[in-house]
Amino acid sequence: MVQDWKNENNALVREFTFSDFSEAFAFMTRVAILAEKHNHHPDWNNVYNRVQIKLSTHDAGDVVTDKDVKLAAAINSLL
Repeated sequence: MVQDWKNENNALVREFTFSDFSEAFAFMTRVAILAEKHNHHPDWNNVYNRVQIKLSTHDAGDVVTDKDVKLAAAINSLL
């Protein structure tokens, strides 16, 4: 398991909280660049200063795979 991520309903999930919307959006931009490099894209939600990310591999039947673990670790490295 990747640090600070939870395995819920066959997905890795984590919520991030920032000081304001601009910081949250900047984080999402950095995650988007990582997602493109990994060719693996998150299911996410943003409300003001919070970003919720859910990772699962759709073409593997919506379960957690190595792709999810690698992207979660890469996202952690942004903090």
